[in-house]
Amino acid sequence: MKLITLYRPVGQTELDLVKASGNKKFPPRLEWQPIFYPVMNQAYAEQIALEWNAPDEFSGYVGHVTAFDLPADYLKQFDVQNVGGEIHNELWVPAEQLEEFNSNIVGEIRLVKSFYGEKFKQS
Repeated sequence: MKLITLYRPVGQTELDLVKASGNKKFPPRLEWQPIFYPVMNQAYAEQIALEWNAPDEFSGYVGHVTAFDLPADYLKQFDVQNVGGEIHNELWVPAEQLEEFNSNIVGEIRLVKSFYGEKFKQS
């Protein structure tokens, strides 16, 4: 089985929920979030974590980059969406399919990098 590694930039609350699942799944989307969007490369995930999450109060002024693997055959159902420059590729998973998506993760969700904003306070 061929696996594809995807990345997901997250704030502290979302990382805590991932850890609470035993590093097995991402939490359900919030009511106002119609899609779950993992990204296709670590550079793009780092850009989001650094530029969006780390300066954001809702993210706890921290951006974490997670990595996880899914079967290539499963991922074929999701078109790659380019949302900007050459590295800005992501998958758009409808919120109602997230539980199925989570069940296809092979192994654990891994923390690969963290960025801390100027207003970050260790708890």
